[in-house]
Amino acid sequence: MADVFADLVGQDEAVDTLRRAAAAAAHVLRAAPPQEGGGDPGAGMTHAWIFTGPPGSGRSVAARAFAAALQCAYGTGCGDCPGCHTTIGGTHADVRLVVPEGLSIGVGEMRALVLRAASTPSGGRWQVVVIEDADRLTEAAGNALLKAIEEPPPRTVFLLCAPSTHPDDISVTIRSRCRVVPLRQPPADAVAEVLARRDGVAPDVARWAAAAAQGHVGRARRLARDPEARKRREAVLAVPRRLTGVGAAFDAASALIEAAEAEAEASVAESDATERAALETALGAGGTGRGAAGAIRGAAGQLKDLERRQKSRATRAQRDALDRALVDLAGFYRDALTMALRAPVAPVHTDTADLAEAGARKWDAEGALRRLEAVLECRTAIEANVKPRIAVEAMMLSLWKG
Repeated sequence: MADVFADLVGQDEAVDTLRRAAAAAAHVLRAAPPQEGGGDPGAGMTHAWIFTGPPGSGRSVAARAFAAALQCAYGTGCGDCPGCHTTIGGTHADVRLVVPEGLSIGVGEMRALVLRAASTPSGGRWQVVVIEDADRLTEAAGNALLKAIEEPPPRTVFLLCAPSTHPDDISVTIRSRCRVVPLRQPPADAVAEVLARRDGVAPDVARWAAAAAQGHVGRARRLARDPEARKRREAVLAVPRRLTGVGAAFDAASALIEAAEAEAEASVAESDATERAALETALGAGGTGRGAAGAIRGAAGQLKDLERRQKSRATRAQRDALDRALVDLAGFYRDALTMALRAPVAPVHTDTADLAEAGARKWDAEGALRRLEAVLECRTAIEANVKPRIAVEAMMLSLWKG
C-alpha cells in the first residue's frame, strides 16, 4: 500500500497541511500518553476540520487519508502499518464513517454517533468521526454535532466534508469552530497521470477521460473503465441535436430522467437485495419452528423501515446520476460559449467539439451563455428540492427556445 495521501490528486498544499497536523498530533501522544489524559492537541492540530471543494476534488479521500495519518503508528500516514490499513479499509475500531444513505442525516443518528465518539480510543490514539456530505445534516442534527464540537471529548477529532462553508452548506456556528481545508478541482493532467499509474489506463484514454470528467477523479475512472458510463455520457451529449421542437424537448427530458433512474437502480440493486436477505435471515425467514411464521409477520415494521431507507437512498442515487448528466451537458454549452468567444482554451468534450462549434455559429456567445445558464439553473432548482422532472422539462424548453 502506498502513502495514504497518494490518491489525493493535485492537492499539494492541503496534503502539506494535513501531514504537519498529523505530526503535531503524534507529538501530543508521545508527550502525554493516554493514561495521563493529554490535553490541547497542539499547534497545527485541532479537534474539528472541514474539507471543502467542488465535486470530485477529493473531500472524502482527504478526510479518510487524514484519519489514517492520525491512527498511523508513525504519525505520517505511511500506508504500511495496521492503523493505516484498517482505517483506509474501513475496519478501524476508532474511526467512524458517516455516509448518508438518504437526502439528509438525522438527529437520532448524530446523537448516537456523538455518544459513541465520547468513548476512550481502544488503540490509545484518537477517536475519529468522518462525516461525508455534512451539508446534508438536518438543523437538529447540526445542533447535536455543534454541542460536541463546542465541548469535545478528549482524544476525539471530527472531520466534516462539505461543498463550501456557505451557510446553506454548513452552519456558521459549526464552521467557526473548525479548521477549513479548501480543495481545488484537480488539473486534468494530474488526474490522467493517476489513472495511468494506479489503474493501468492507457495514456490517451486517461487524458480523454480526465478532460471529459472535468477534474472529477471518480468519474474519470468510470469513463475510462466502464463502457456503460461512456454510453450514458454519449446519450447526454446527443441532447442538443435532439431539441427540434416542444415534443422533442419533453421526450429528451423523459429520456434523461429515465436514464438517471436506471443508473441509480443498477447502483443500489445489489446492496438492497443483500440488506433485505440479511434482515429476513436475522428475523427467522426460512425457519421451520412453531414461532417462525409469527416472527416474520411481527417483523413487518422492521422490513418497512428498511424499505423506507432504501427508497431514500435510491432517490439520492437518482439525483446524483442526474447531476452527473447535467454537468456533462453544462460542459457542452461551455465549449460552445468559449468557441463563440474564440477563447484560447481546450474544449471539455473533445469528441463533440465539432457539434459545439456548429452550435457556437448558430447561437453566438449570448445564446450559448443562456443555454449554459439554463443547465446551471436546473441543477440549482433540483438542489432546492424542485421535482427533477419539472426542473429538467423547464431546462429542455429553455435549451430549445434559447
